[in-house]
Amino acid sequence: MAPDIGYLERAPHVAHRRITVAEYHRMGEAGILTDQDRVELIEGELIAMAPIGSDHSGASVAFTAILGTLLRGRGLVSVQNPVRLGDHSEPQPDVMVLRPRADYYQASTPVPADVLLLIGLARTSLAFDRSVKLPLYASHGIPEYWIVDLEAGVVEVYRTPVCDAYTCADKVSQGSVGTQAFPDVAVPVADLFRGRGASS
Repeated sequence: MAPDIGYLERAPHVAHRRITVAEYHRMGEAGILTDQDRVELIEGELIAMAPIGSDHSGASVAFTAILGTLLRGRGLVSVQNPVRLGDHSEPQPDVMVLRPRADYYQASTPVPADVLLLIGLARTSLAFDRSVKLPLYASHGIPEYWIVDLEAGVVEVYRTPVCDAYTCADKVSQGSVGTQAFPDVAVPVADLFRGRGASS
């Protein structure tokens, strides 16, 4: 059994050394982190990402297909790719809609100004997405954030970031969910949960 090191987080006299995005990338270049290490950098800490189950991957495929069709080139759909949030955070959202760019973001990683919509697909990570990622995205000005609750079949919609919170919040469980950046685009909620109840 692995030792419980949670006491480190509860010890105020222990100094935590935050990792920068540049250091995070150097760890990858040096082979310390590889493609097999499913981690993302959040506020200077390496956070293990939850395994991807069939309902999670299916919802990701659904978003890619639906948004790709509806947007028709007005936005780029990016799946499980990083967004740089300052010097200490580079999360890997499940789905993002980015502003079109000629190089498809090959020259540099997207930053908040490039993000039109960010989507997190959650089952086991739901509490983390709400308590950590939501204020992180709001504090960096991500204009719209959806948390897709795969267990409940609900899309939580957050808009209008102020400081580290969103001032507009809604929950959609039926019909369609609209996008702020594209008022004519609506995603049918039922299409996102066709495999609801599958393993995560």
